[in-house]
Amino acid sequence: NNIITGTNNYINSGTNNACVYGRLGESTAENSIVLGGNAPADILGKRQSIHLLYGITTGDNTTNHSFLNNITNSYFQAPENTIFYFHAEIVAVRVGGLSEEGEVGDFASWVERGVVLRNGETTTVSRERDAIKNSGAVEAWTPKGVMSGSNFTITCQGDRFMTIDWCSNIRITQLKTGL
Repeated sequence: NNIITGTNNYINSGTNNACVYGRLGESTAENSIVLGGNAPADILGKRQSIHLLYGITTGDNTTNHSFLNNITNSYFQAPENTIFYFHAEIVAVRVGGLSEEGEVGDFASWVERGVVLRNGETTTVSRERDAIKNSGAVEAWTPKGVMSGSNFTITCQGDRFMTIDWCSNIRITQLKTGL
């Protein structure tokens, strides 16, 4: 269930439902869309745009990792010696729970963006977030772009006794630096 269009593109073995376009694009994440923008002499995946979806359902006020395609323990693996900009559009809606604050249908949305630099085993994240629109008792709800080892994710903190569905549409602009 993969699509490859262009020149010298690659989809990792075991990666399903991926689309790779352009030149020397590399897909390492299931259900991703990749646009390779490389010269013929560049290395595989040097310059590319990657489109991903993350999701999770939270039921309390702990911070949880969201997952690639909402599949538990599935993440985008940041390649070594790579810098990337991420732009995440995040929406969350309360779908249940026993909290007396707010009600089902309360919602919030954010834009989370930043830069991840992975140089060998050292990883740094510089990020910022803007709240876009919200309604209801959503003050405690918090998304955040983070790295956990080589895994990139959006962490999501809900609220006590609230069942909240989260969805993140993430675009990554990647450059393998060779540092």
